[in-house]
Amino acid sequence: MPTYQWRKSSYSADASNCVNVAADGNGIALRESDDPDVILTTTPAALRAFIRGAKAGDFDRVQEG
Repeated sequence: MPTYQWRKSSYSADASNCVNVAADGNGIALRESDDPDVILTTTPAALRAFIRGAKAGDFDRVQEG
């Protein structure tokens, strides 16, 4: 398993429930601080598209079906 240099948002302060992000030569790795053994990987382009969609509200009604 790769060794990542994890970073968390400065908005998280000392909160224990935040998303950590790391970059390596293969892409972007994400993990939730409450379950650090589960790591998701993606490309920078896919993460940018997801963040853009979240900011635009594309996922606001996902649970409504």
